[in-house]
Amino acid sequence: MSEESVMGGKCCLLTTGELVPGDVIATDPDGPWLVVVRTAPATETRTRLQLRPLTGGPDLERVLPRYERQVVRTTRVDPAEVPDPVRPAAPERRRVVVTGLGAVSPLGGDVPELWHGLLEGRCGISVMEGPGFDGLPVRLAARAAVDPAELLPRPMARRMNRSAQFALVAAREAWLDAGLDPAGTVASGLRPTRTGVSMGTIIGGAPVMVESRLTLIERGPRAVSPYTTPMTVPSASAAQISKDLDIRGEARTFVSACASGTEAIGQAIDAIRAGRVDLVVAGGTEAVITPEILAAFAAMRAVSTRNDQPEHASRPFDDARDGFVLGEGAGILVLEDEEHARARGARIYCEAAGWGLSADAFHMAAPEPSGRGVEAALRSALADAGATPADVAHVNAHATATIDGDRTEALALGRLFGDHTRDIPVTANKGALGHLQGGAGAVEAVAAILTLRDGLIPPTVGCDHPEEGMGLDIVRDTPRPLPPCGDIVLSNSFGFGGHNAVLAFRRA
Repeated sequence: MSEESVMGGKCCLLTTGELVPGDVIATDPDGPWLVVVRTAPATETRTRLQLRPLTGGPDLERVLPRYERQVVRTTRVDPAEVPDPVRPAAPERRRVVVTGLGAVSPLGGDVPELWHGLLEGRCGISVMEGPGFDGLPVRLAARAAVDPAELLPRPMARRMNRSAQFALVAAREAWLDAGLDPAGTVASGLRPTRTGVSMGTIIGGAPVMVESRLTLIERGPRAVSPYTTPMTVPSASAAQISKDLDIRGEARTFVSACASGTEAIGQAIDAIRAGRVDLVVAGGTEAVITPEILAAFAAMRAVSTRNDQPEHASRPFDDARDGFVLGEGAGILVLEDEEHARARGARIYCEAAGWGLSADAFHMAAPEPSGRGVEAALRSALADAGATPADVAHVNAHATATIDGDRTEALALGRLFGDHTRDIPVTANKGALGHLQGGAGAVEAVAAILTLRDGLIPPTVGCDHPEEGMGLDIVRDTPRPLPPCGDIVLSNSFGFGGHNAVLAFRRA
């Protein structure tokens, strides 16, 4: 129906309450002619009108007195013949790729040492010695293989908590690995305001408060460091990376228990997709191997008590597992918009294809027994990646070596893959690394990405006799080639309080 044919009709006056779809009206004397699409009572005395410009355009809504007179063209119009409302086209979702990796772990001070250690099946767990640890029921932990304070200038290191030190060392490695200039964003040809940091941690610098209290008791208030407060905040790692690399777009911190590092990476993917930034340094970090924390976990009966067998203490999926082992370190990814990465000639490891998040809403420490929350996060990650369970080639499991946690994850994977569960090779890195808390998901994401790069799945250290009924194909003893079918690798993280996060990486 053309505007000319409508304008050829005569005018009449109707009250608003008499209008029906198809009437052509002018609510303003000098305004455009509008087609009534829908009418509905707003109140007993007012009418709600949905109107569409005769020449097309966004729909309008008016609430007018029921008995107000309107000028109406007698030639009526079928609303279906009016041009559709003009809506802006949805922007195409940006693809996110991984261009740099960094890690400090119990197996080494960088990514190559981490990867070689995992492939060799080495274990980084030992017995903690010293007056603070003597007498504890549990003295097992996986210390980082290097002291980060020794890898940074002394004036810088003394202003940072250990967790932030790990994060900065790993971030610098990932930055260089991505082919970026160590002098920062400007030197790398990046726009500082289009870059970001996204970090996960659980406790951050809380151990600094313990040290500060001891100093206060032993030496008095004058001896307490003026850097105590800024070193304590969980966001210190993101802030230090931002300052060191001149990243000015955003510096964010996520705290979601053991899923913190994984969520930080997922949130970074979303930030790039949304167009807020082009590149994000993302990951997780933790440094909480202290007598106080070990004693607290021992009181929960959450950690292994094999003080006499440190290298056999963390046993993911094993029928003799008795709890996790506390670890420390950091993992960092450089995530980037694919077009941005290709424009600067960056090497691409893989696509950060998607991620999923869910909550158990069940218990502050125990997982929901059926694994429905875990399954929801797995399915959400695949949907976000535009993939199905049939596209999965491998799963890097959370598997902390707790009895209920490993069973819950196995149940969720069994429902996700159904009859094909035993066709999906599964590995768990915590037998070698211990549980790095807020850094666990990020370091394990690094391992998952290297599995895609090299086509090798590292073995699960400590899983000598898988618990019967798990129904999983657990990679043990030696590395195994990545199956050629499927192009997705999943990296799982599940934390206290029912925080579930899963990352999906796709072959480049």
